[in-house]
Amino acid sequence: CSLGLLAQRESGCKALTLNSVILHHISGGGAGVYQRRRRRSWVWNQFFVLEEYTGDEPLYIGKLHSDMDKGDGKVKYFLAGEGAMSIFTINEETGDIHAIKRLDREQQAYYTLRAQARDKISNMLVEPESQFIIKVQDINDNAPVFLDGPYSSQVDESSPVGTSVVTVVATDADDPTYGNSARVVYSILQGEPYFSVEPKTGVILTALPDLDREARDQYLLIILAKDMIGQMGGLSGTTSVTVMLTDINDNPPRFPLKVYQFTVPESALILSVVAKIKAVDLDLGRNAEMDYKILDGDELGTFGIITDPDTQEGLIILHTPLDFESRSSFSLHVEVSNRIVEPRFLLVGPFSDLTTVQLQVEDVDEPPVFTPSVSWMMVSEAAPVGTIVGSVSASDPDDSNSPVRYAIDKRSDMERHFSIDSSSGVIRTNKHLDRESRALHNITITATEKQAQSLAGSAVVLISVTDVNDNAPSFARKYHITVCENAQSPSQSPSPLITCRLTCLSTDNTASVLTRQTGLLRRDQLIHFLPVVISDGGHPSLSSTNTLTITMCSCDLHGGQQLCHWGAPHFQSILSAATVMICVLTLCNFGAADRSATQGIQTRILDHEQDIQENIVYYDDEGGGEEDTEAFDITALRHLNQTKLTSRLSNSGTERHRMIQEFIRDRLQVADQDLTAPPFDSLQTYNFEGVGSAAVSLSSLNSQDSGESEGSYSFLKEWGPRFRKLAELYSHNKRGQWLDLQEGDL
Repeated sequence: CSLGLLAQRESGCKALTLNSVILHHISGGGAGVYQRRRRRSWVWNQFFVLEEYTGDEPLYIGKLHSDMDKGDGKVKYFLAGEGAMSIFTINEETGDIHAIKRLDREQQAYYTLRAQARDKISNMLVEPESQFIIKVQDINDNAPVFLDGPYSSQVDESSPVGTSVVTVVATDADDPTYGNSARVVYSILQGEPYFSVEPKTGVILTALPDLDREARDQYLLIILAKDMIGQMGGLSGTTSVTVMLTDINDNPPRFPLKVYQFTVPESALILSVVAKIKAVDLDLGRNAEMDYKILDGDELGTFGIITDPDTQEGLIILHTPLDFESRSSFSLHVEVSNRIVEPRFLLVGPFSDLTTVQLQVEDVDEPPVFTPSVSWMMVSEAAPVGTIVGSVSASDPDDSNSPVRYAIDKRSDMERHFSIDSSSGVIRTNKHLDRESRALHNITITATEKQAQSLAGSAVVLISVTDVNDNAPSFARKYHITVCENAQSPSQSPSPLITCRLTCLSTDNTASVLTRQTGLLRRDQLIHFLPVVISDGGHPSLSSTNTLTITMCSCDLHGGQQLCHWGAPHFQSILSAATVMICVLTLCNFGAADRSATQGIQTRILDHEQDIQENIVYYDDEGGGEEDTEAFDITALRHLNQTKLTSRLSNSGTERHRMIQEFIRDRLQVADQDLTAPPFDSLQTYNFEGVGSAAVSLSSLNSQDSGESEGSYSFLKEWGPRFRKLAELYSHNKRGQWLDLQEGDL
């Protein structure tokens, strides 16, 4: 048995053969079954149906038929697959296939379906299911379309014929494999004779050699695309193409005028624009950029010319001042040329042009002019009022040469140190001058025409005040010098010096202060005042007396200062013979500066004068004189950090002395090391005097010495001024009488 299909084609109906499997009926079990016997091959062809069918009835496609169908109505037919029962239907009884909707090949070119033949009663397949294709046949129902249109392109002006501008492409949705429905050709509807288009490729080309942008810079082309190879009945589509001609430098610059005339006032400022000229260039952008140049007519370089980058104008600039009286007119020859030149157009002619610029200088009223504009003069600070310092001169540069009037600008000489003769320009001193107050005067002199004072010229006069020796030298600042007690003297001098008077020996204006005697002690005198006479080397020589303040300090073994009582009382005394200092000064003219002192002398500058206060040491026990071995040694207290304290035990015992000794040492050490602590008053009380005093005991008990009688104390007068008061007291008191001496008496 076989399943056949009749297909409707253009020439009518044609029987088609499907693959089929013969199924045999097997009895048994009360149910009919089929047994696969064998399979034979059928020849199957695809169906064709025209798209876009617009009839009122369903479109007949073909007929499905099985050899098992005896025409007795026992077999029914079915369709499955793409579009089954929605686009395509089948008559179950006859197997006729129809299309019930209009087909569009551009949406779907073919459909795959499956055909079945079943027994009506058992619904079993009487033939194996077979697959077939319904292909939609194309008709020319789509016109060419320019998907990228409209187009825009550029091409250089004066391009050769055949230069490619742009390529246009049209797309046809019809079947390119069936007929000529999708075969497109191109033609130009608008744009001839300037442009043409290739029929098959759509390339637009230039058709004329002399397209000039300056004449016309834009073209609108209309391009046609037609299918069916352009034959009658073919569909077509169009697009527009805008072609812009780009500029090339094919036009030289040209001056509209051969002669330009301008008027310039002689008062025009340097670097100001005095004239503008402009050449015309029909090109655009960089092709129209121009350079201007002055060829001749300005030998001295009075003018220059530059190009305005925005307007391409030639700007004539003034480089040097104009003077109507010297030159009243200029005739400049100016050239303009392009910066960028197309070599192929040089054969046509030079890309430059020439013109003449005539400049007339206008006379204006000018202010007087000083010669020179800056003057330098000198005058002594000792010059009396009315002394002539110098003179200035100014003249009217105009032809009228009007007389000039002089004056000093008050803002430059607020204190009226100088005056000027309004007619002659002679400058005189108006006050006494002081070089130390002001060494240089910078004054401005003005000059105006006597008839018209609206315009004024000015000049600068620098007056230097020369020095005379009218100031005695003095110390540059206040000095406070410190020196360690017991400092070693670098030199010895048999005679004391009260002041130091030396002339200038060098140019560094410094001096050195040296001790002349060793063994200087703070307890003897804390502060020394050294008068210093300073002389300069002027004519006549001037001098002044200055005082140096020298403070004695307690120092360690290495010379480091430990205690300097800046607040000690001011003993108003000049250096005695025992405390003479050697002053070596090298000072010149205006003051002195300190130099590092030798042998432990240091210089210290005090920011503020401090209060001077005193330290009071009070002793409850005077001691037992030379035989008092239990007393405390005051020398050991003074040099606690240099000499180890040694004292003998008193009646209270060794332990009590040791505790007091440690207490005093700790307190002194704290006070000595704190150099920043203010010098407040302190009260120190000692219950015992000590032994081994360097000044020897002052007690009257058992103090006979070298055979002196008990009532004779005349030997005290030989001990010097320090014991003068003691000698006077003992000369009026009996031996053994209690003495109450104050510290100031010693």
